[in-house]
Amino acid sequence: MADLVRLSKFLAVVLRHQAAEFGLTLDHEGYADLGAVWAQIEKRFPGRYIRADLDLVVAGDATGKKRYEIAGDRIRALYGHSAVTRIEYPPAEPPETLYHGTTRAALDSIRREGLNSQARQYVHLTTNRALAARVADRRRDETILLTIRAREAHQAGVAFYHPEAEHYLADAIPPRFIDLPPA
Repeated sequence: MADLVRLSKFLAVVLRHQAAEFGLTLDHEGYADLGAVWAQIEKRFPGRYIRADLDLVVAGDATGKKRYEIAGDRIRALYGHSAVTRIEYPPAEPPETLYHGTTRAALDSIRREGLNSQARQYVHLTTNRALAARVADRRRDETILLTIRAREAHQAGVAFYHPEAEHYLADAIPPRFIDLPPA
């Protein structure tokens, strides 16, 4: 069986951070020519992958997280670009609640400022509590799971975006819409 994690990591390098080093050009939405990306995969891993492997990576990982998308003859990473201007998504109405995993060390800042995108393009939120907990657990500090009153925030004017099934994005979430643990 093909090492799909390795393929996904290679795509992250190519589509998020070093497209030019692979002779690729990303358009203003972060898309690259699919044929050119496939040529780079074949160059790096001769005979190791077939197109169906790429399609599996684009479909999402075992946890349901989708990191890439194909539109016609173009492919892009959905999140985490360091070389692309902000990727725009159409606004969407969120569900009642969403979840965000973070560290206890970040709580003071979240109490004051809410959730901000910081070095990312958006604040990442999910409909899946377990997924939010897994994301938080990647950090070394003590982690916590925050509940976001997303529908209430949306009704108050916070814009949400819905790039794929279990994920929503926002520019920022003010603290009044976040259920925080007691101080």
